[in-house]
Amino acid sequence: MSARRARDRKRPVALLAAVAAAAVLVGCGAPNAPASPVPQAPTPSPTATPAPGTTPDGTLLVADFGGDTVSFVDPERGTFDRVTVGTAPYGVAVGVDGRAWVATAEGVAVVDTGKRTRPAVIPYETWTGPVTTGEYRGGGMGIAMAPDGRHVYVGVNVPDGDGVLEVIDTGTRKVTGTAPVGRRPFDVDVSRDGSEAYATGHDSFDVTSVRTDTLRTRRMEVAPYGTEGGLGSWLKPHYAVVRPSDGKLLLPFEGERLAVLDPRTGKVAVERMTADTHQHGAAMAPDGTLLVVGTGPIASDDEEASLTIRKPDGTERVVGLDGPHEDVAVSRDGRTAYVTGGFTRDGYWNGITVVDLDGRTPPVRLAAGERPLGIAVLGAAPKPAH
Repeated sequence: MSARRARDRKRPVALLAAVAAAAVLVGCGAPNAPASPVPQAPTPSPTATPAPGTTPDGTLLVADFGGDTVSFVDPERGTFDRVTVGTAPYGVAVGVDGRAWVATAEGVAVVDTGKRTRPAVIPYETWTGPVTTGEYRGGGMGIAMAPDGRHVYVGVNVPDGDGVLEVIDTGTRKVTGTAPVGRRPFDVDVSRDGSEAYATGHDSFDVTSVRTDTLRTRRMEVAPYGTEGGLGSWLKPHYAVVRPSDGKLLLPFEGERLAVLDPRTGKVAVERMTADTHQHGAAMAPDGTLLVVGTGPIASDDEEASLTIRKPDGTERVVGLDGPHEDVAVSRDGRTAYVTGGFTRDGYWNGITVVDLDGRTPPVRLAAGERPLGIAVLGAAPKPAH
């Protein structure tokens, strides 16, 4: 444990309570903190817009959390089109049929990625209050597609309360069921056989397993640093991936610990990580390599933003990034990662960093989107984590 983590564990409870009250649900930054200036990526040459129906494979689809659109991004030249989806879009899930499902503050938007249109918005069954923006807004956060493509599972944030997992039938485009989950469900994942959905509760230090046939729930605590500090703690789960080899969930913490959750038993094993920085987004490359986004410093002794490339044997390579980042997706061939600069806290920037996973070329910043957060690669198999 680093000196900072040790100090966090030993702080008096009264102090932690005062911090939590003053910050009002901190954990990823105070809600009204001003954005720190970060150098923007240079604007590339204009990109020709493909005709509707000809969206190229390999196009990046990003959720513009700072606006109400998704951006279609050429991974070399930048944004070439946008589609309005609803306020503050967060997570993105793409099916093999080319339809994207985007969790917004207003509902789940359905996007035809070939025609680049939005044929529907599916309102939530859960009341989340007035439509707002920012990290603490109500509405959909994590979202995932069932392996057979028949259902979408979206984690709905209810401000000041527990979250809800809503189930959408992709054929009828209707909500067919709901289940209670933890607070602020940053991420949603689905088991390899589709029998369980997993909602990662950021503010409740847990993952909720939801049986997809009965919607029965089971809470599993994931808190390798403990839960002291409650809502005022920084040491919470954010994103997860399901490891294809054994179905266990991998949840990175602070560039120091990887929590390995066995959903069959609810037990958590902890493995060492090396980036030593606050971590958010995660994805799995085709060869089983885990990619984890280091957002940048939260405490004074944190390292800068980075992308951890963790091989199945546990060896790691950490690639430095310029400025805060949030989520990550992987190219179809597994050779390139795309890391969004949106970031749920202050300091975000409007772009994507392109990382050569073989390390042959340095990372490249690409201007794209409006506070881009969730990301998917079109024409590739849907990533298991989002």
